[in-house]
Amino acid sequence: MDTVFKALADETRRRLLDRLHEHNGLTLGELCARIDMTRQSVTQHLAVLEAANLISTVRRGREKLHYLNPVPLHEIQERWIDKFERPRLSALGAVKRRAEETMANPPSYVYVIYIESTPETVWDALTDADLTAVYWGHRNVSDWRPGSRWEHVRTDGSGVADVVGAVVEADRPTRLVTTWAAPEDAERPDRHSRVTFDIRPHGDIVRLTVTHEDLNDEGELADVSGGWPAVLSNLKSLVETGSPLPQEPWLVPGH
Repeated sequence: MDTVFKALADETRRRLLDRLHEHNGLTLGELCARIDMTRQSVTQHLAVLEAANLISTVRRGREKLHYLNPVPLHEIQERWIDKFERPRLSALGAVKRRAEETMANPPSYVYVIYIESTPETVWDALTDADLTAVYWGHRNVSDWRPGSRWEHVRTDGSGVADVVGAVVEADRPTRLVTTWAAPEDAERPDRHSRVTFDIRPHGDIVRLTVTHEDLNDEGELADVSGGWPAVLSNLKSLVETGSPLPQEPWLVPGH
């Protein structure tokens, strides 16, 4: 948490976070537009924010997009604020949700987690049906080839898939892209969301970035915002200790 406070101590870095709060997913050029500072200096500030896990980055073609990662701020809130300010913050959260309902673009969610492992092991944890059954409560079933179908199948023996989709990209062990939909919406592309797993070495550990895009509405955004941290924390625990955390399995919104 010391790195978070050190990152927040600088006014320029706070302004960069403000910009991402206003418009998430900005390029370096877009972030520099309102900062009277050289691109090199802004890049250095962004590196400090990324080291503190306050922002995450995703490559899209030649562009590098920057996203606000609220998790460290949420941890501060839980430690020092929630106990005293929960009613007022709940009211503010309701105002924020109503404001976000007017967004023209489909909402998206980005989450970053660091895992003491190798990229290959993390990839297998995401794609091996038996492993996903342990920490996710569902079996992720596919041959994981681009164009193939994948299913999020219950572990109760019923064979029922709660989520279906297609494999868009599969580049073991660094990148996996899939579409997600409820089975009844499988033939409706407008109801499909898209999940990208970027798996990168970070020193001796692994940096896993999950980007969930093209969500249907703010209700889904709220659900995935609570779901992904739980699933990925469970994955991290399984990979690092051999045992998942004791928590309920998470499904895609609406199930």
